[in-house]
Order: sequence, then structure tokens, then C-alpha cells
Amino acid sequence: MARKKQYNEDEVVEKAMNLFWKNGYEATSMQMLEKEMGINKFSIYSSFGNKHGLFLESLKQYKSKVSATLVKFKNGTNGVEDIKQFFYDSISSNFKLGNQKGCFVTNTYNEFSENEDQLIKEQMTSFMENLKSIIIEKLEMDPSKDEDTVLKQANYLLLAKHGLAAAARVNTQQEIEDYIEMTFKNL
Repeated sequence: MARKKQYNEDEVVEKAMNLFWKNGYEATSMQMLEKEMGINKFSIYSSFGNKHGLFLESLKQYKSKVSATLVKFKNGTNGVEDIKQFFYDSISSNFKLGNQKGCFVTNTYNEFSENEDQLIKEQMTSFMENLKSIIIEKLEMDPSKDEDTVLKQANYLLLAKHGLAAAARVNTQQEIEDYIEMTFKNL
């Protein structure tokens, strides 16, 4: 007869997510995961298959956590101001209690950009394409922008968002806010 789990799966996935978020996939060892999650390797393998399966669950949990921010962004009706607010919203939790880790998706995107892991690449590509399509929708709310301008500005803003996520790991809140303001100053 199978033993009953002695832990809450959502709680241990959140602990793993925070560890992967802070250290990245490659730098996070099974020993680190065991210690952080408070469960043994057998339980990790039993529940998630392996470290990769646990990482995929961590990404899934992160996406569910940020979905409210994305929904708010998508449902906004103020065009460029919605994009700017999304930039602020996406880093707001980063400065609570000195929690400077950047964006988990962007960190993963950067770590896996040269990797052959198709599952991770597909998830990252899908997330980035969705984000870019929302940015395009917001930019198209300005009738003075032609299609070429919208696309160029969408690419610029997507890259600025990557830069913001990376900078949020090391820069101060004031520096980040100045970056956001300057990004939108001449848009």
C-alpha cells in the first residue's frame, strides 16, 4: 500500500520555485532542494519524477502567481500607460523584504537560451509571445502609430522588460523606477 504524503505539494513546490528563482536551474542541487523543501529525494522523485519535473512544476506555479498581473495588464484600456503600469507591477514584489531575484521567467529564459531543453524553450517562447501580443494590443490603441512603429516599439519594450527583470536583481528601487520612467519618456 502506498504511503500518504506527509507534505503539502503546493508548499514544497513554492519552496523549490523560490530556490530555482534565486539560484537558477543548474546551480540548484538536489541536496539544496531536499533541505529547502524539507522532504527527501525519494519523495521528490516520487512526486515530480526528477529535478526537471520539479522545475516545470515551479514554472507552472510561478505563472499562476503572475497571472493576475497579466490579466490586469491585458484588460487595461489605457494603452501605453497600461504597459508602464505592468512594468511597475512586475517589479513591485521584488523590493518587499529585500527580495531581489528579478523575474523567474526572464531568468529561466536567459539560463536556457543556449540549452536544448525543448519543453522549457516552448514554455518560455509561449510566455514571451503572449507578452509581446499584449504589448502590441496596447500600442495599437494609439491611432497615430502605424504598424511598423507598433512592431518596433513592441520589440523595444519587450527587450526593456528583459533588462528591467535583470536589473531588478541588483539595482535599487529608485534606479529601477528611473529606468521605467526613462523607458516611457519618449514613447
